Amino acid sequence: MTSSKSGTTPEAPRASTASKAANRAAKAPKAPKAAKELKAAKVPKAESHLALVRRARRINRELAEVYPYAHPELDFRNPFELLVATVLSAQTTDLRVNQTTPALFAAYPTPEDMAAAVPEEMEELIRPTGFFRAKTKSLLGLSAALRDDFGGEVPGRLEDLVKLPGVGRKTANVVLGNAFGVPGITVDTHFGRLVRRWKWTDEEDPVKVEAVIAGIFPKSEWTVLSHRVIFHGRRICHSRKPACGACPIAPLCPSYGEGETDPEKATKLLKYEMGGYPGQRLSPPADFPGKPAPALGAA
Repeated sequence: MTSSKSGTTPEAPRASTASKAANRAAKAPKAPKAAKELKAAKVPKAESHLALVRRARRINRELAEVYPYAHPELDFRNPFELLVATVLSAQTTDLRVNQTTPALFAAYPTPEDMAAAVPEEMEELIRPTGFFRAKTKSLLGLSAALRDDFGGEVPGRLEDLVKLPGVGRKTANVVLGNAFGVPGITVDTHFGRLVRRWKWTDEEDPVKVEAVIAGIFPKSEWTVLSHRVIFHGRRICHSRKPACGACPIAPLCPSYGEGETDPEKATKLLKYEMGGYPGQRLSPPADFPGKPAPALGAA
């Protein structure tokens, strides 16, 4: 997506025909024929960097087959909306943010509007996302900074974005990668958990994780890799009960067996479109094979 103005709309995803969407939906992971035939991939204790790179890139290629439609799961129409939505996504789900932002952006469509908001009124609008007082303070601060220091536009450089109140490196990479087309690795809890589970790194610090992964993949893959890994973490490779028996990359995973290995039981653990349920976006891309999420308060 490419846009440098907060009043413009990023490039829309390429539309797909109904048949193409159906074909992509058919690529949802299928349960292995026999769970007993699977076992954790063996990773040598002294795995060379070259071997690690090859293994990691193979997993990425497999994830690309499973999630050809991987995308940012926050609804947004311009860089400002994505920036605000990403700040709101802390300590809550993208679904809850997407259900909350329509009313927020209707009330405050520009940085200038948001900077002039009455704090108590904004708090009520974003209350469903949790930590609404702290988030209101961040949104008022970053909106004022955009108005005063950047002419009401979201900057397209990481060093500028991280200076905004409530904006860290993860948020900056989300905005750069998805609103400006600048490659970035988004190390959220899902991403960090999975790359450690796959033995790509044992680092815990997000900045160090980002540096390690950046050394494994070319820049051109950074943004979409982030989406694929996060998609997999949300849909199949869950934190507490990973659906190992329904995982399409199980033969490549050194942690296979940490979760449910029985294919039938594992299939019941799949979430969102993989399990036949709505996704997190109320307005998903045209090629998303699942169902749009319901609006806040919808039955």
